[in-house]
Amino acid sequence: MFELIEGLPADTSGLRATGMVTAADYQQTIIPLAKQKMAAHGKVRVLMHYGPGFTGYSPSAMWEDTRFGLSHLGDFSKIAVVSDVVWLRHRVWLFAPFIRCPVHVFGNDELDAAKTWIAS
Repeated sequence: MFELIEGLPADTSGLRATGMVTAADYQQTIIPLAKQKMAAHGKVRVLMHYGPGFTGYSPSAMWEDTRFGLSHLGDFSKIAVVSDVVWLRHRVWLFAPFIRCPVHVFGNDELDAAKTWIAS
């Protein structure tokens, strides 16, 4: 499931993942929010936080993430991922060269730094 992270610029989608993320979480939360922000602001900034309550992604959620990301490669202006989950950090580093915007990975203890970076 995803919770909104408040206090970010209007063109920024900030979400905290908790529990097991499913395809329904993408279809009901991430995709509608991203499309709304894109319609209102053009390119959007994204801050994703995968903290201690995050337990993983279902295979269908990974597919939704990949499908949506590939179809909107040019619609992001900045992406910050906050997590201490090793496989997730590696996945971000693997795909970052294909994304047409700055992508930065932060540790969970750097959430405030991620918020500052995404807002700058």
